[in-house]
Amino acid sequence: MNEFPAGASVSNLEVYSSVAPDGLAGGTPHLHTVASEAYLVVSGRGELHTLDATGFTVSPLVPGDTVWFTPGVVHRAVNKGELHLRVVMSHAGLPEAGDAVMTFPDDILADPDAYAAAAALPGPEASHDERLAAAAKRRDLAVEGYGALTRSGAVDPDALATLYRRAAALVSRRIGHWKDTWEHNLAAQARHAEAAFAALAAGSPTTLAGGRVTRPATAPAFGMCGLLTTLSLEGAS
Repeated sequence: MNEFPAGASVSNLEVYSSVAPDGLAGGTPHLHTVASEAYLVVSGRGELHTLDATGFTVSPLVPGDTVWFTPGVVHRAVNKGELHLRVVMSHAGLPEAGDAVMTFPDDILADPDAYAAAAALPGPEASHDERLAAAAKRRDLAVEGYGALTRSGAVDPDALATLYRRAAALVSRRIGHWKDTWEHNLAAQARHAEAAFAALAAGSPTTLAGGRVTRPATAPAFGMCGLLTTLSLEGAS
């Protein structure tokens, strides 16, 4: 098996420390359309700001804290001082394939080409500083749209419903590929568990012989919330 348990993915995240136009340092507000996400705080301090149908919530983040959220929750990691997280995502492969939708202004969300252009970052040929500046520009545009999701300090249900419609439209063309990814990881692991149940029920230890210890490889990137190092079991030692 090439995935973490239950088809999850695990990453290290150093949350951006640059300050957005609204005065808060940290990452890009966004939501996931299929994957659930968990933050495990390693060091530093900060906050998780979330918007959903129940309202706006600020969750403090200090070392040892764990907080998780399901698809549709608009979330933003706010850095109050060297915030470092482990991030666990369900449905490994889908977040990397466009499961996340950033809260850009509605005119951009309504145009797939405009969204793709706003979401893109320079390739590896660009310098570190150029890529970091582009990530901050993308974050600032998402913060602009994020601000429109509230009205008089409360979540605007009409604006949130519009965001959900835009998000669904943006990802709808990817579902076929996502199903293939899901079949490769999560469904495959479920079948592996079924085979283990059957073998063990028959008193056979055959599924135990394939047990191995793996050290993940790392793949650094500029993520939506910060400098992201994905721990990959593909090509791992």
